[in-house]
Amino acid sequence: MNIAHHSPTVRGRRLARELRVVRENSGMSAERAAAALGWSRHKVNRIETARTRPSVKDVENAVDLYGASASVRTALVQLAREAAQRGWWAAFSDVLGSSYVGLEDEATTIRSRQVQTVPGLLQTPDYARALIQTAIPYDHAGAERRVQARLARQALLTRSVPPSLAAVVDEAVLRRLVGTPQIMHDQLRALLPQAARPTVKMRVLPFTRGTIGVEGSFVVLGFADELDPDVGYVESIGGSLFLESATQVARCNLTFERIWDAALPEEASADLITALMKEL
Repeated sequence: MNIAHHSPTVRGRRLARELRVVRENSGMSAERAAAALGWSRHKVNRIETARTRPSVKDVENAVDLYGASASVRTALVQLAREAAQRGWWAAFSDVLGSSYVGLEDEATTIRSRQVQTVPGLLQTPDYARALIQTAIPYDHAGAERRVQARLARQALLTRSVPPSLAAVVDEAVLRRLVGTPQIMHDQLRALLPQAARPTVKMRVLPFTRGTIGVEGSFVVLGFADELDPDVGYVESIGGSLFLESATQVARCNLTFERIWDAALPEEASADLITALMKEL
């Protein structure tokens, strides 16, 4: 079993899948495993779906019960230790959801479809601040922490080997006034050099495309290792939702590709952004 160096969140997802596979290969049901380990069925389910991070001792007991080979046992125990490590985002645990940020930090491809705001990875500090202060107007310190966290996320775009980012935004995103006209002008201006990066592509879906893209905002994260499948992510006022089944992720990718094809090409999108800057 080959265990590469990944972020703690990605390692946690892989550990969950591998534990489920080893159990299923042993022919043992989740109920039998829970009874033999002295766990609840709920704990087995949460561990195998990466909703609970097992301790190293939990992993040792499980793989021993499942009769895993020495090499698999060693690999999974090491994976459990690595999954317990803290990523850079732990410093912002008061304002960041580590699961999404940890996956985003490890992704090699990011597909972002946004209908309301500029993607977080492309926001200027003032634009991000205006958005966040609108959401939490009575917590200036908390808002500033969120701005700092958002800027920290953006560092992945300037790595020596950054992920590829493909973003499609609605024309409404560019026309919606966030903060002041100057803040909005500066945000539009900042998009042009960002979109000119070799690993960044950005398109605008114009109003003239009608109802294409009414599904809403979502992100699809892709990973280099085939053992780490793509994951979809949707955020709403009711909370965040990860889409991990093959069917769900395939639907997200097909939807993104349909919207991408309907959007203005990159050069025409840049022309529209420039025109809107002049209006401001």
